[in-house]
Amino acid sequence: MDQTRLVILGLAGGLLGLTVLLVLPFIEFFLLAVLLAYPLRTLQRRFEDTLGPRLTAGSLVLAATAAIILPVLWLLRVVVEEVTIVLEDARSGDINFTDLENRIADVTGEEVDIVEWMQRLPQETNIGTVDGVFGVFQTVTNLLIGLGLTVFLLYYFLRDADRLNRWLRATVPLPDRIYDNLRTEVDDVIWAVIASHVLIAVAQGLVAGLGLVVAGIPNPVFWTIVMIFLAVLPIIGSFLVWGPAALYLFSVGRPLAGSALLVYGAIVVSFSDDFLRPITIDRYTTTRLNPSAIIVGILGGVYLLGFIGIFFGPVIIGSLRAVLDIYRREYVEQEPGQPAETDTAAVGPGETATDETVSEDTPPSDSGQPSGTGGE
Repeated sequence: MDQTRLVILGLAGGLLGLTVLLVLPFIEFFLLAVLLAYPLRTLQRRFEDTLGPRLTAGSLVLAATAAIILPVLWLLRVVVEEVTIVLEDARSGDINFTDLENRIADVTGEEVDIVEWMQRLPQETNIGTVDGVFGVFQTVTNLLIGLGLTVFLLYYFLRDADRLNRWLRATVPLPDRIYDNLRTEVDDVIWAVIASHVLIAVAQGLVAGLGLVVAGIPNPVFWTIVMIFLAVLPIIGSFLVWGPAALYLFSVGRPLAGSALLVYGAIVVSFSDDFLRPITIDRYTTTRLNPSAIIVGILGGVYLLGFIGIFFGPVIIGSLRAVLDIYRREYVEQEPGQPAETDTAAVGPGETATDETVSEDTPPSDSGQPSGTGGE
């Protein structure tokens, strides 16, 4: 390696490190833009020949923003109204937690006053104080800046996806065949994670909603919709609804229904997430990720990246598996001087591998034909 190349690589490495430091404060919003770009890219390809890439990308960004933000704002408004009504009923005595408090006292030996705790919660969390207002203002400001960055990045990810792919393909020091295989398998993992999270959220929300209907909880359809949104969160998602719903049943003098809902939620609803999520991801990926790796990816991703880690934790582990598989096929299983065989695992969903073969005397080429969907 000559001195000029060494200097250029050193500069590139240093600038890459600085770029990572610049992106880290907004890494969740950056990854959110990447996540949203995947399903929207299909629509971008379909309409950009008619409307143009800029108009198509702008329209999709506006539609996605409205489709996400408006329902979330509506849900927040209704949830606040419902919680306010419950608190008012608790203060007026229409709802009491005497039976539940007695059961807790029998089990733990300590007396509790749930209504008093609910009234004291705003003061303990600084809600309504100057510090609490300042903290909320700072959180909302950071959230708005991050969401604005997400919208900005999403527009350019949609508009310039093909250009970015061409640049990466020309810049990354990999043969075209390996680049295409790697991109295909990473795309496969990302699509599987997105599809599985959506399907599991809908399934778990509906299963939990059925329990609310049987238990006689008011407004079960609305709370089912809320649980579908919350079910994206692993383990505790839908519990944020059916858990308080069971406490509500205790408070209105229906301990049997409350106990049944708690048992139903703890066994049926909770374990449906643990079983269905790995099975669904395994069904939609050709790499056949181990369910334990998926669970570790989800939980570790939450600790490392926050909410967006729910999606990218399994993607990181799946991408590692894809890189190791490609290395094994290219450099471990293949004898020196032999071309890589066509790998059906690199073929995208809905595609079939070709029967094209290469002569044994032909050395591997760095410009081989793409074997997956990595091409433009």
